[in-house]
Amino acid sequence: MDIKTEIRRLAEEIGISKIGFTTADNFAYLEKSLRLSVEEGRNSGFEHKVIEERLDPKLSLESAKTIISIAVAYPNKLPVQPPKTQYKRGKITPNSWGLDYHHILNDKLERLARGIEILCEDFPLEHKAMVDTGALVDTAVAQRAGIGFIGKNGLVISKEYGSYMFLGELITNLEIEPDQPVDYGCGDCRRCLDACPTSCLIGDGSMDAKRCLSFQTQDKGMMDIEFRRKIKTVIYGCDICQICCPYNKGITNPLATDIDPELAWPELLPFLDLSNGEFKKKFGQIAGSWRGKNILQRNAIIALANVHDRNAIVKLMEIIDKNNNPIHTATAIWALGEIVKKPDDLIKDFMRNLSLKDEDSQKEWQLVCEKWQI
Repeated sequence: MDIKTEIRRLAEEIGISKIGFTTADNFAYLEKSLRLSVEEGRNSGFEHKVIEERLDPKLSLESAKTIISIAVAYPNKLPVQPPKTQYKRGKITPNSWGLDYHHILNDKLERLARGIEILCEDFPLEHKAMVDTGALVDTAVAQRAGIGFIGKNGLVISKEYGSYMFLGELITNLEIEPDQPVDYGCGDCRRCLDACPTSCLIGDGSMDAKRCLSFQTQDKGMMDIEFRRKIKTVIYGCDICQICCPYNKGITNPLATDIDPELAWPELLPFLDLSNGEFKKKFGQIAGSWRGKNILQRNAIIALANVHDRNAIVKLMEIIDKNNNPIHTATAIWALGEIVKKPDDLIKDFMRNLSLKDEDSQKEWQLVCEKWQI
């Protein structure tokens, strides 16, 4: 039996878009860039903390010999557009449409492992699955296993599916002939570097993660003024560096999961009224929900300012008046200043009579008052 061919056949049955095999040799070449990223404060903080474990698969599975890399393609366009309503809509990026990709990949990796166990019968299979937050660098594994190349935007790109692929891997004690890396790449193209609004891409496949708009939509606290207008109406994620990539032009990837367009492009004003329970019930299954309601609502307030939605004025004043969440309050004050160019007496009196103790709110209040000259 050709175990490699059988595993490929099994992967196709499971709905894995692309599969590759590589050795469990270390990824020592990554050490310098990983350490430099930490030293220079360019990492997001979401990465696995022990660099040695990121470099050596055998620290995750002592008997490791082969790593099986998998990719599950997902669409970059909504199959059905959400209906037009009275409300402006925000956007959640495609990697968070439908069921959380961690669940999708973990399920497929588990089914793959179970299937391999059946194929191997008498062989005592040892394995460890990883997705996203595991020790290994998914992109490095995928590149070495021939899934695609790592583009200048730091994402794995394949001719078949572009960069719209979820990645995961199964470290195993199997001995399987490794695949070769692909023979294509970015060439001289630098569209992603030129298109990135924050210049967070360094050009060698690494980035200043803290400047990435995707990170900014997930980071806690106040969003820095530099990034607020740049997120436009996106309340979770960013895929500007994918939209402009030539490899993504004209691709029609299959659905990785059912997609509700109402959750992909949520109505902004109603989003601000969601309770914790309502948010969990409605959005709890998408990948973006891990950050919780409050941060995404902060982003929704910014999005309303960016589309200058005057229908949001009353709601923003309500958020400021109630002052239940200092970050929401401060962000709403800024948003009010963005939407209202010439305040009437009612809004001026409202602003003058505010009693704000939080430092962020006071700072935003002062800036708006100076802007309005009140």
